[in-house]
Amino acid sequence: MNMPNERPKWLMLYAAVALIACGSQCFAANPPDADQKGPVFLKEPTNRIDFSNSTGAEIECKASGNPMPEIIWIRSDGTAVGDVPGLRQISSDGKLVFPPFRAEDYRQEVHAQVYACLARNQFGSIISRDVHVRAVVAQYYDTDVNKAYVIRGNAAVLKCEIPSFVADFVSVVSWHTDQNEDFLPGSEYDGKYLVLPSGELHIREVGPEDGYKSYQCRTKHRLTGETRLSATKGRLVITEPVGSVSPQLNGNGNQEHITLTRVPKMGSVTLMCPAQAYPVPFFRWYKFIEGTTRKQAVVLNDRVKQVSGTLIIKDAVVEDSGKYLCVVNNSVGGESVETVLTVTAPLSAKIDPPTQTVDFGRPAVFTCQYTGNPIKTVSWMKDGKVIGHSEPVLRIESVKKEDKGMYQCFVRNDQESAEASAELKLGGRFDPPVIRQAFQEETMEPGPSVFLKCVAGGNPTPEISWELDGKKIANNDRYQVGQYVTVNGDVVSYLNITSVHANDGGLYKCIAKSKVGVAEHSAKLNVYGLPYIRQMEKKAIVAGETLIVTCPVAGYPIDSIVWERDNRALPINRKQKVFPNGTLIIENVERNSDQATYTCVAKNQEGYSARGSLEVQVMAPPKITPFSFGEEPANVEDSLSVTCLITTGDLPIDIEWFFNDYGISSYSGISVMKGGKRNSVLSIDSVQARHAGNYSCRAKNHAAAVNYTTVLIVNVPPRWILEPTDKAFAQGSDAKVECKADGFPKPQVTWKKAVGDTPGEYKDLKKSDNIRVEEGTLHVDNIQKTNEGYYLCEAINGIGSGLSAVIMISVQAPPEFTEKLRNQTARRGEPAVLQCEAKGEKPIGILWNMNNMRLDPKNDNRYTIREEILSTGVMSSLSIKRTERSDSALFTCVATNAFGSDDASINMIVQEVPEMPYALKVLDKSGRSVQLSWAQPYDGNSPLDRYIIEFKRSRASWSEIDRVIVPGHTTEAQVQKLSPATTYNIRIVAENAIGTSQSSEAVTIITAEEAPSGKPQNIKVEPVNQTTMRVTWKPPPRTEWNGEILGYYVGYKLSNTNSSYVFETINFITEEGKEHNLELQNLRVYTQYSVVIQAFNKIGAGPLSEEEKQFTAEGTPSQPPSDTACTTLTSQTIRVGWVSPPLESANGVIKTYKVVYAPSDEWYDETKRHYKKTASSDTVLHGLKKYTNYTMQVLATTAGGDGVRSVPIHCQTEPDVPEAPTDVKALVMGNAAILVSWRPPAQPNGIITQYTVYSKAEGAETETKTQKVPHYQMSFEATELEKNKPYEFWVTASTTIGEGQQSKSIVAMPSDQVPAKIASFDDTFTATFKEDAKMPCLAVGAPQPEITWKIKGVEFSANDRMRVLPDGSLLIKSVNRQDAGDYSCHAENSIAKDSITHKLIVLAPPQSPHVTLSATTTDALTVKLKPHEGDTAPLHGYTLHYKPEFGEWETSEVSVDSQKHNIESLLCGSRYQVYATGFNNIGAGEASDILNTRTKGQKPKLPEKPRFIEVSSNSVSLHFKAWKDGGCPMSHFVVESKKRDQIEWNQISNNVKPDNNYVVLDLEPATWYNLRITAHNSAGFTVAEYDFATLTVTGGTIAPSRDLPELSAEDTIRIILSNLNLVVPVVAALLVIIIAIIVICILRSKGNHHKDDVVYNQTMGPGATLDKRRPDLRDELGYIAPPNRKLPPVPGSNYNTCDRIKRGRGGLRSNHSTWDPRRNPNLYEELKAPPVPMHGNHYGHAHGNAECHYRHPGMEDEICPYATFHLLGFREEMDPTKAMNFQTFPHQNGHAGPVPGHAGTMLPPGHPGHVHSRSGSQSMPRANRYQRKNSQGGQSSIYTPAPEYDDPANCAEEDQYRRYTRVNSQGGSLYSGPGPEYDDPANCAPEEDQYGSQYGGPYGQPYDHYGSRGSMGRRSIGSARNPGNGSPEPPPPPPRNHDMSNSSFNDSKESNEISEAECDRDHGPRGNYGAVKRSPQPKDQRTTEEMRKLIERNETGPKQLQLQQTNGAGFTAYDTMAV
Repeated sequence: MNMPNERPKWLMLYAAVALIACGSQCFAANPPDADQKGPVFLKEPTNRIDFSNSTGAEIECKASGNPMPEIIWIRSDGTAVGDVPGLRQISSDGKLVFPPFRAEDYRQEVHAQVYACLARNQFGSIISRDVHVRAVVAQYYDTDVNKAYVIRGNAAVLKCEIPSFVADFVSVVSWHTDQNEDFLPGSEYDGKYLVLPSGELHIREVGPEDGYKSYQCRTKHRLTGETRLSATKGRLVITEPVGSVSPQLNGNGNQEHITLTRVPKMGSVTLMCPAQAYPVPFFRWYKFIEGTTRKQAVVLNDRVKQVSGTLIIKDAVVEDSGKYLCVVNNSVGGESVETVLTVTAPLSAKIDPPTQTVDFGRPAVFTCQYTGNPIKTVSWMKDGKVIGHSEPVLRIESVKKEDKGMYQCFVRNDQESAEASAELKLGGRFDPPVIRQAFQEETMEPGPSVFLKCVAGGNPTPEISWELDGKKIANNDRYQVGQYVTVNGDVVSYLNITSVHANDGGLYKCIAKSKVGVAEHSAKLNVYGLPYIRQMEKKAIVAGETLIVTCPVAGYPIDSIVWERDNRALPINRKQKVFPNGTLIIENVERNSDQATYTCVAKNQEGYSARGSLEVQVMAPPKITPFSFGEEPANVEDSLSVTCLITTGDLPIDIEWFFNDYGISSYSGISVMKGGKRNSVLSIDSVQARHAGNYSCRAKNHAAAVNYTTVLIVNVPPRWILEPTDKAFAQGSDAKVECKADGFPKPQVTWKKAVGDTPGEYKDLKKSDNIRVEEGTLHVDNIQKTNEGYYLCEAINGIGSGLSAVIMISVQAPPEFTEKLRNQTARRGEPAVLQCEAKGEKPIGILWNMNNMRLDPKNDNRYTIREEILSTGVMSSLSIKRTERSDSALFTCVATNAFGSDDASINMIVQEVPEMPYALKVLDKSGRSVQLSWAQPYDGNSPLDRYIIEFKRSRASWSEIDRVIVPGHTTEAQVQKLSPATTYNIRIVAENAIGTSQSSEAVTIITAEEAPSGKPQNIKVEPVNQTTMRVTWKPPPRTEWNGEILGYYVGYKLSNTNSSYVFETINFITEEGKEHNLELQNLRVYTQYSVVIQAFNKIGAGPLSEEEKQFTAEGTPSQPPSDTACTTLTSQTIRVGWVSPPLESANGVIKTYKVVYAPSDEWYDETKRHYKKTASSDTVLHGLKKYTNYTMQVLATTAGGDGVRSVPIHCQTEPDVPEAPTDVKALVMGNAAILVSWRPPAQPNGIITQYTVYSKAEGAETETKTQKVPHYQMSFEATELEKNKPYEFWVTASTTIGEGQQSKSIVAMPSDQVPAKIASFDDTFTATFKEDAKMPCLAVGAPQPEITWKIKGVEFSANDRMRVLPDGSLLIKSVNRQDAGDYSCHAENSIAKDSITHKLIVLAPPQSPHVTLSATTTDALTVKLKPHEGDTAPLHGYTLHYKPEFGEWETSEVSVDSQKHNIESLLCGSRYQVYATGFNNIGAGEASDILNTRTKGQKPKLPEKPRFIEVSSNSVSLHFKAWKDGGCPMSHFVVESKKRDQIEWNQISNNVKPDNNYVVLDLEPATWYNLRITAHNSAGFTVAEYDFATLTVTGGTIAPSRDLPELSAEDTIRIILSNLNLVVPVVAALLVIIIAIIVICILRSKGNHHKDDVVYNQTMGPGATLDKRRPDLRDELGYIAPPNRKLPPVPGSNYNTCDRIKRGRGGLRSNHSTWDPRRNPNLYEELKAPPVPMHGNHYGHAHGNAECHYRHPGMEDEICPYATFHLLGFREEMDPTKAMNFQTFPHQNGHAGPVPGHAGTMLPPGHPGHVHSRSGSQSMPRANRYQRKNSQGGQSSIYTPAPEYDDPANCAEEDQYRRYTRVNSQGGSLYSGPGPEYDDPANCAPEEDQYGSQYGGPYGQPYDHYGSRGSMGRRSIGSARNPGNGSPEPPPPPPRNHDMSNSSFNDSKESNEISEAECDRDHGPRGNYGAVKRSPQPKDQRTTEEMRKLIERNETGPKQLQLQQTNGAGFTAYDTMAV
């Protein structure tokens, strides 16, 4: 809302709620809210929006109102505009946006459209002016200059022809000739060449020399800014005149010539008169007086110029509009040209009043005030709809409710439009009447009374009246009408009819009426009875109107109502309509046809009827014949008359005349004469000016009154209203001379001033600031003597000769000096003359003063005064013979006359040479300039013209100097162009007009060093390989070093791109002449790079060298050839074609293509592939196997090697005739039969269709027999042979191509004896895994031979998988790998035996390959792949599967011969799982074991505080470059701060980029702050916490906090030695106690082998506490704070945060868990720990100490006695192998006393300095991080991870929050099995686990919200092969000196560190290592609560605990401790 003041939001809310509650009642009860208003435009779009398609446009439309109006864009037809994607859209803030678009997307309905902006709210709508949008698509265009033909001596006009489609946007900016002449538009009108405002080049007085030039125009496009020269050059064709030529109009002959010209106001316009003649003609211009045919010569002045025949008007005004005539004459003839000039002024409109509130029924008037020219139409709209009114004044006679809203006035012409809006509000209350309750139609019997009731409401209160059948009901004895007003303002009216009759029936109507409206209700009252018609009164109606009458019928029921006329039932013509309810309508009533008596007849069903008559009288209104005074205006004293004739109308007719709406009798000179009953004549004997106006004739009769009006226009010559007279004005006053005249048309009054001092010739007044003419009155502001003279006032209207008056304006002036003060100089000792000239009315007297003292020449004969009378005044001269220094004074001359006085001063200055400058100082200096300052010396009374600075090198003489000239007004200057690092002497002299001073004292300076000015030389760039280039160069010339060069910046980038250079820095080589070089690596293959080099010294970098461009070495194409296709040509040839790979992927010049091809079934074997090279894009492969499927790939080759191969394609060679069958046998089957068997051809070359067996008896000339055998049959029995006769057999095979070669011949002879023979051949069979195999053994023999099989040499016995078929074949079902081998078949009978051997090869998917890790980097893993030894089928390749710990699996194909494979683009510092599968032509094989590994890289490392933090008084600067990224690039930092005494941290930024400095502002001076920085990279994050004190306001430091002093080791020893008498007894007692406890523990452990303590092992990572750069701190512990405690380490300090907690709480301050004698006391202030609540039994343990609730002062953080702990809250630094287990012991008195002294490396502060050294607990503190307590016999065993664990160091060093494995209580492996899915012993806890109860003691409970999910299952990890309770024995340990931080399992070389972020992200369920793991032994399962109770009752010993731990029962390491 637009409220006057900003109100609170709750107040607005309250107002809105109140408004809703109030509803419409409020608006009814109160006047309209003044705050609420209709829309008004704040920002209305302009009329025209032209834009280029390359830029687009936004059209803004803003409106105000209350409520805020909605903005809608519409077209000119009123339809709403929507979005057109990419072309037009409406933004959320109401803008109409046209985005840039392509030329082909141009749409006329979008881009060439008239739009308007509509603003609307509930009070109305307004529409903006028309917005003509025109998008201009950039199109090519040319401009031309054509030849112009001109007669010598005439003026020529050259036109720049611009194409029409760009003419609106392109204008001429200049003209150019081929002789380098340039002509620009300007105001120089006197030269030969003139560029006209309209762009033409005007050349006057053309001579022959002009014909040799060519002319071009330059144009500019106003939308795109593009300029271009014309495409053609124009020339003048000059013709010599032959005789005399009359004026000719160019191109039009002598026809009438009229042009139309438009020009915007204040623009310049050119009116052309394009005529030529010889002799050269004269041109005269005239302007027609508006509305007349009279013309007057155009007056030429500074604004209106004529150049030859062209008229130029500058700064055009609307008054310049009109018709101009150019008359051209010479001695031969004449011609004329007419031009109509329209000067357009921008349209604007305003409605007065802008808002008005009008009561109902009152009139409202809106006046549209508009300016601009021309104005074509005026129109009005209401709420966006046209209301058909076109006058400037809109009058609403009687305002109704529907009249409220927004009104707009639009003014338009052809070019533009303007609008104004106003709002009409309704005053008072407007509620039209409403019938709230009314009577209903009723039917009744006669007799009873009737009560009709009507209730109406409204404001004002309405009156209710009643009608029966259209006649008003008045009160009488039977009808009573009454009404009253209810309390709520409603009116109740009733009608009582006593004892109703049948005649009372009819249509009753109640009418509620008020001044704001009418409401009515009607219903019938039906009374049973006979028909009755009430009497109807005579009806008079005007002809032409429509008669509507209803028959007033009573009685009920009525059967019919009819109308009759002359006993004929109506209707009897088309005009009449009769309705069943008794209504008669007659349209367009006429007297002749419709004036009559009409009868209404009503009947009922019984036949009773009633009749009633209606007399209709038709009246004719008068009709006036139009009349007028004539078309031309009347002149004064003309006689006129006009007749008003009434052609039709009923008599009598009354005729009256009106003049301007007044009766005619009051005007003299007008007479009216009646000429009969139907006409009247008006006469004017002598027309006068007063008679002009509107004359109306009004005719009136009974029917109507009509008017007709005509206008009389009278031409009246000008007459003086106020004639000017001579005036005299005082100089300086504002003069005003009135000159007023009237007449018709209204005269134009102009003023002119006489030229010279006498009247006669006058010129237009120059328009200036102080002279103006307003409505005939001449105003001269601040009149001066120059304004004196004769003035002419002229009034002209074209009637008569006009009026003029000449007056004299005189100015009375006092004396005046034009120059009030001036300086005059003279050289000392020379004469001088001082002059004063006073202007004004004479006589004038002049006196001289010197320094305000009267100067008398008599007193000093050096002075002489003379006076001279001038025409304008007096000149006085003062002469001085010779000047002296005392003449430097102020001389004043005073002039006086009758009107006043004036004075003028001359400042006399006697001059001499200046003194020398002094105090020369050096303000600033650089390498090449020095800034000097000096003191200005005495200038000798002459302004110092200049200073001359002289400078030279120190070793040169002052004769070899350089000079710098400095203006005399300055005392500072810069000497430039010096050489850097050079010594100079500088001095300065001053100079004025008189001479030069002496030199100042010299100063000596040495210029500063500067960045080098020379470029490196001899730059060479050579490629080294595909991604590396070597750059070599030499230094710049020695003179251009400008200091010592420190190094070079070598920049490189891709050539031909706009990208920035990437710079590398190279240090300077000091050896003289030595070449520098740099290798640029990781470049793109075969890509051109641009290299630049710049030298730098300590000041900065020098200029860049010139770009050197070079390509990297060619690489291999990165994309294969595309569209590879093959076509089979023959059985041994295939054509292969392809398309070259894309140029950008070639990475070099493609030299050849290689086609790789092989039979498809051998494709997997690289050795069997063939290669063919070719340079073309296709080739033919020859010598292929016939009818074989070939696989082909194509690759491109560059100098860099072979590129990527294309996708394999396949083609089959054509079939051919087959080869001969491989082998043939002929076996005797009997005395007449031989069995022939054969093996198929080795190369069938197609599909075998049949075999042909040939047989022939030997020796005889018998013919060969043939027998066709089907292709599947491999034997043939030849019968009917002769016994003992040899036969020869051979076999051929056939394909569809034909019969092949014949086999070898074999001879056999039938016989009675048939030995056992096997017809089958030895063969090799290949079977697929899990499929059936069949090996044939077809035998012959008589007797029938016995067939036996041997498998791999062993007799075959049938089983369920193998059996011998009846034909002797061996069938093997579901072949497996073991079935491969030799199978021999033996056939034997009594005659012979035979055998064959088959070889069975089993093709199976490959078995799991071996995957080993070869190497790791930060973003890649290298793995070795080896096939399984047992694979028989050839391996085709591997599929490598890998995934990040929390990502998705990805795969990579690896070829079979790849020894190693790189997996690249991995996350830095992240864990990965990798496995592989092999595949062959059978399919994919088994997966290998999963390899768990990680990429290198660590989380960020801490900087040293002094390098990182820089403190000031109210800010701290953080230098983030001091951080080390740990190998993984930093992503961002989080910065938090707080005052030291505050608890809450304030986050300052959560996204600070690395490599920047960051300033924390708005700190308080002298205040201690804590600062927490969290550094993030992909490997995790590191939290560092610092405290610092801001400086004081003055920059000082503040004292540290008042803490107890920190004791160094020496202090501690000194204190102990000084208190030996106390220390010795205590130490002795402690030793005795320790020995006793050891003995007890040994005894207990011997008796309880399986009840060992739970021992925790903590592996520590490097933390935020210690500086990793200091190896001497490796053995120290660091405290890891829970995240919401955020007690960070102190970088660079040598004690950890744990100490600071204790010290902050007042604990023992001298004991540090990390001790370093080099500590710096008070290095950092300590952090105070918040109070820690005590929760339950934090320290209870299975050994039975159930209570630990005591509190000792200062001992809140102490460790419970007799409890075994591992330091969970601490971690080891760097070395992960030093975790030790220790156990606390009971105190003698149940309290732990504070014992000073160092507690040992591994003990917490304040703990007694003894340790229970368990077996294996401390013997090898650095040997192995997986050291464990073996439960069997107490021996120490060190665990080495099984081979499945690829990196046991994972998550070790940097994972802050660890999980811990337990001692196995059941023998065997120390690790319980991890479950099959994940075999990484370094698995870390989920994020929630990080801060569980691991802190023991007081940190268990306060951080419970971090969860304490079990992690035992995750850390209790053993071999995946031995799940459950472990393997029988642990793996062998590593050697004792083996450092696990460098361990390498499976050749892993990755780092052993892993980030918290990665380690802690292990959230997902992972089977048996999840958060809660169930025990496999339910009877041993216990809840935490049960365990706690058992421990307290001492019912469960350590064994129970161990069982639960071993089986991962859901206890975390921390939980167990906290039970």
